Amino acid sequence: MAKRMFSGFLMLCMMFSVIFCQAAYSEDEGILSKLNFEVSGDLNFSSIYMWRGIMLDGDPVIQPGFYVSTPESKFGRIKAGIWVSHDLENKDALRSSETDYIIDYTYSFPSVDLSLGHTYYEFPDAVPSDGAPKGFSREFYAGFTLSKVFLCPSVYYYYDYGKKDDGGGEGSYTVLNLSYSKPFTVKDISMSLDLSGHAGYNNKLYYRGKGGDAGITAGVTIPLLKGLSCKPNISYSVPWGNLSDKNNGNQKNRFYSGMYLSYAF
Repeated sequence: MAKRMFSGFLMLCMMFSVIFCQAAYSEDEGILSKLNFEVSGDLNFSSIYMWRGIMLDGDPVIQPGFYVSTPESKFGRIKAGIWVSHDLENKDALRSSETDYIIDYTYSFPSVDLSLGHTYYEFPDAVPSDGAPKGFSREFYAGFTLSKVFLCPSVYYYYDYGKKDDGGGEGSYTVLNLSYSKPFTVKDISMSLDLSGHAGYNNKLYYRGKGGDAGITAGVTIPLLKGLSCKPNISYSVPWGNLSDKNNGNQKNRFYSGMYLSYAF
């Protein structure tokens, strides 16, 4: 099973590379390129699925995403995307298939970026208490990023207003994010050591009570082709408050690792 899983992952990576390589070196310009739209994609492979301090799946998962952004303008920028998570094995009782539909609006001031957005979550494996064939939820978010400040701090607030009977969270999550990147060169290849961390506060989102999580990730970004890079990484997650209570959230400290591929036209 592990061998088939690894082979499947390599095939997906190869397909991802070929598709985007062909697009990158195509001589013909399409409608989006003439309009100065930006098209990007990513493909993440992770040993488990961690989300805001909660392990949604203990099996390896693969998570592709595709995004289209309008060009920067005095009116701001709009980004739309779709993101999918699918487990590669079914060794535990958790089923984490998920499809997210995202719309984001960002306005950039000289020293701060402000963002507003909405995500529609679809859970094909969920069995809602109201008898629907699949679960879903909806979430608004707002936040700001100080992109020119050391560690690039950002604060985001997420409000899930989906009903629990439908598979929703009916709670909120507030998070502080920090990141740092250190460029370096190996045999004329420009890479970077990337560190990121967060501390989040969970208010009744998908579990009872209040608590939160903190986490840190370290990775190395390696360029593969023009516009295409990969980042092997390792992360550590620490829950606190009711999220770590064995009678409530029952989450634990966890190491996990992955490989992240990204491309931008």
